[in-house]
Amino acid sequence: MQQSPHQKANYGIDAPNVVRILSLMGLGFLIIGVTALFVFPAPLQWLGITIGIIFLVTFLIVAVEALYMVWSSKVGKLRERERLLDLVALRGDERVLDVGCGRGLVLNAAARRLTTGKAVGVDIWNKQDQSGNNPEVTRENARTEGVEDRIEIVNGDARDMPFADSDFDVVVSCLTIHNINDSGERNRALGEIMRVLKPGGRFAILDIRHVRQYAGAFEKLGALEVRVVGPHWLIFPPVRIVTGRKPGKREG
Repeated sequence: MQQSPHQKANYGIDAPNVVRILSLMGLGFLIIGVTALFVFPAPLQWLGITIGIIFLVTFLIVAVEALYMVWSSKVGKLRERERLLDLVALRGDERVLDVGCGRGLVLNAAARRLTTGKAVGVDIWNKQDQSGNNPEVTRENARTEGVEDRIEIVNGDARDMPFADSDFDVVVSCLTIHNINDSGERNRALGEIMRVLKPGGRFAILDIRHVRQYAGAFEKLGALEVRVVGPHWLIFPPVRIVTGRKPGKREG
């Protein structure tokens, strides 16, 4: 199935509540800043100008952050997903798992690189983490990208994934595990990644926080060739990627 030239997959806005809050804060700073320039009487005009400039500069900073987050959701993360997948060097025949697949950003890109392999996405579909997070949207994006026959979508928590041991050749994850607030629970998710990987299987985990913790946890779990790549600024806040492999000989 080929992607229609008139269609484009929609991978939503990451952290939509944060973007909304920044936008409202920026509007508030703008209103206060402009108002301060005119409401102070002549003897205190200098104070009004000072306050106005401070709030207007703050407005510009907040507005740039909000716009940067929107740009990274619409443009930057599409480029960063390719870097993520480059790091696991897919042959095309692998069984790939995307942990926290959301609307299919990495899942579909992985599927495009497969020939006889399969890309599986698992998620709990939390709309606070990504706007419009829904498995039906994921399927629609897969149809748009022409990879519907190469993906599978599964409901499941990263900390207790519904897969057998040594089920996947490659595991990837993008902007997901930091949403688990407890450090021990994050480590539990990393343990699940190692469990479902085949001996010699590779992983690449992209995130905005805790990436060095992930690296240390993977090393304690016995992962080999663990390294942290980044930071990269195509996504805001900037991201890092931890990579490595499970001990054992890779098949094929």
